[in-house]
Amino acid sequence: MKVLSAEFLLSAVSAEHYPRHPMPEVAFAGRSNVGKSSLINTLLLHKGLAKTSSTPGKTQAINFFVINQRCMLVDLPGYGYAKVPQHVKASWGKMIETYLQQRAWLRAVVHIVDVRHEPTPLDQQLRDWLLHYGIEIVTVATKADKLKRSQRAKQVSTVRRVLEMAPEEPLYLFSSLNREGRQPLWSRLDELLLPPVRWAQD
Repeated sequence: MKVLSAEFLLSAVSAEHYPRHPMPEVAFAGRSNVGKSSLINTLLLHKGLAKTSSTPGKTQAINFFVINQRCMLVDLPGYGYAKVPQHVKASWGKMIETYLQQRAWLRAVVHIVDVRHEPTPLDQQLRDWLLHYGIEIVTVATKADKLKRSQRAKQVSTVRRVLEMAPEEPLYLFSSLNREGRQPLWSRLDELLLPPVRWAQD
């Protein structure tokens, strides 16, 4: 997809605040410090659209971004390492679950993990939840630039093993620093977000 326009639409904390625009959506989910906002900004080639912070857990609502006036990317609150009260973490979990269960226009979830580390139990729990509800998963391992080439195969194998990924399921390596993986990931998102071409019948 060629990004011609990308704009923040709104933030929502409950279903009644979700956008009513009938556009296909892909949501992004991952740990609080996994580079989720940086990934979105790199995809859109827009440095400050999704707000990044050195403080984990900055995203405290569901943020909707409209792309080319035809589809949406959705930034979900991070989980895991955020230094916030337990009741706030619980509300985030409920917020995410409500969105994933109720959003009719959701086409897939981009599940983001850090390629440098073994996926956490929370990563596994999210994947299991998505599989249980039949939601399409696109798994992305960020911070690929932090690894030496000699380390990559081992770390990729670890991520795949811990998440119990099928051999044929893609794992997209990504770097917000040098944009590695941007085009392959967009190719997959295009398949999910753009309607198929319908040829005229003779």
